[in-house]
Amino acid sequence: MTDLSVLFIGGTGNMSAPAAELAVSRGLDVTIINRGVTSLRPTPDGVQVLTADIRDDASFRAAIGDRRFDVVVDFVAFTPEHVRRDIDMFEGRTGQYVFISSASAYQTPPERLPIVESTPLRNPFWQYSRDKIACEDVLVEAYRERNFPATIVRPSHTYDATRVPLTGGWTALDRMRRGLPVVVHGDGTSLWVLTHSRDFAKAFVGLLGHPRSVGDSFHITSDEVLTWNQMTTMMATAAGVKADIVHVTTEDIAAADPELGASHLGDRAYSVIFDNSKVKALVPDFIATTRFSEGAREIVSWFDSHPEYQVRDTHLDGLFDRLVSGARQHELTTDG
Repeated sequence: MTDLSVLFIGGTGNMSAPAAELAVSRGLDVTIINRGVTSLRPTPDGVQVLTADIRDDASFRAAIGDRRFDVVVDFVAFTPEHVRRDIDMFEGRTGQYVFISSASAYQTPPERLPIVESTPLRNPFWQYSRDKIACEDVLVEAYRERNFPATIVRPSHTYDATRVPLTGGWTALDRMRRGLPVVVHGDGTSLWVLTHSRDFAKAFVGLLGHPRSVGDSFHITSDEVLTWNQMTTMMATAAGVKADIVHVTTEDIAAADPELGASHLGDRAYSVIFDNSKVKALVPDFIATTRFSEGAREIVSWFDSHPEYQVRDTHLDGLFDRLVSGARQHELTTDG
């Protein structure tokens, strides 16, 4: 796999940065194209960086020129228009095009667990997921009709040290440290999977240039399954505090904040367990080794050493206060 030329569209994000670092360490010739905006994550040594506005066709084409790549990966394609632009740009100029979709595209709520790659794609709640499904439809058609070498990858809630994977992100952790309640949807017992981006990279890089991955789809997740109550408690333990968890129905969250509600109704509200056998068959050395208890400590350590990123979201903070008040008032009324 050495000397494989790979283009990452994006490349300094939560998933793409560790993937680029691992790819370089394995001898791949990695080029990243992005806007050149300062990132939380440094660009790995040995990566060539192209600067362009990837939403401006002229800028994008000027940066790429007439170059060909063995593999092209788009980490920042979210609509069918983005994918069609990529097909137009790279058809005949790459041996593999990898689209980063989302596991939230799977049937929601799932009729059967564990989720496998043949699980139907349907999400009536979240536009983000429906757009990803529409992107996949474009690529499947291009592969079937014109043999466009597409590979679809579906991550699920992938995090790194810069992301608090709880509702509210840093604001939730900040509330715990201030002794304030944190909101957990439902009764907190639904099952969920968090995947450290280091682990995602292991399977992902193994798919690059793999001939059996073309024309197919794969999800990549950890095998550790936790409840939302457990994840919240682990995050609090890492921060040296005790979590005061208040359970709020997903419907009440959606009524109070439709945008936040859509991501819950369309993703987090339902238990998920993933069968990773398919990707492991192609990348047999893939094992997710970072437990969330370890990941939580990394997150706390990173934020403690980067106080400039400890930014409280005042809108979410106020929303959580209102949701907590409403939930506790409901408890009093019900108990009475």
